[in-house]
Amino acid sequence: MVLDLNSDLGEGFGIWPLTDDDALLDIVTSANVACGFHAGDPTVLRRVTERAAERGVAIGAQVGYRDLAGFGRRFIDVDPAELGNDVIYQVGALDGFARIAGTRVRYVKPHGALYNAVAHHTAQAEAVVAAVRAFDEKLPILGLPGSELLRLADEAGLPTIAEAFADRAYTPGGKLVSRRAPGAVVHDADTVVARSVRMATEGMVTAIDGTEIEARPRSLCLHGDTAGAVELARRVQEGLLDAGVELAPFA
Repeated sequence: MVLDLNSDLGEGFGIWPLTDDDALLDIVTSANVACGFHAGDPTVLRRVTERAAERGVAIGAQVGYRDLAGFGRRFIDVDPAELGNDVIYQVGALDGFARIAGTRVRYVKPHGALYNAVAHHTAQAEAVVAAVRAFDEKLPILGLPGSELLRLADEAGLPTIAEAFADRAYTPGGKLVSRRAPGAVVHDADTVVARSVRMATEGMVTAIDGTEIEARPRSLCLHGDTAGAVELARRVQEGLLDAGVELAPFA
């Protein structure tokens, strides 16, 4: 089994850091870099892309709603054409810094509320897919299995990568439990490691109600903005390696 480990990085702004980018870049194989709309600024983008390139970590554009105050976690009923332009703007900005660092953007992943919306919101999912295809028709999209986003991306001929979450609870239908609901985030480190290994080796995960559901990710997301994120990521990495899982970027 070959698995990619991704994490949301570059989620600071000015003097306010949020994620320990340097430490996580020594663990993950792909970095979902904030592009300035929900977090990040030009200096943050340049620093993270340079350090990712130095470590051979694949750079992905984490695109979101124009919502710095809400960290991109509030749904916005934006016009699809405007959303598409916002996506192109974000990918282009990050790709500029990536190219200066000697690499390029290797994939696109929506962030926060946009990620949840495009799981079922057809118009917004279509806008994201059209924007990515216009930018680069070979650029993969990383997303939730069974989502409208991946279905439409596949129909449009874009490569699609299914991901799972090490520390997020799932509904019986395979969706993520809303962060507003109790138990949405799994905090116990032993549980997170066990879930990660099981998804990688058995392709299964236990939903919040005890239902066993299929989860066969090509990429596993490790959140970088939770307490103890770096140590948890290290433990997941060690657990996967001990289980014989090879870690490598999908892009």
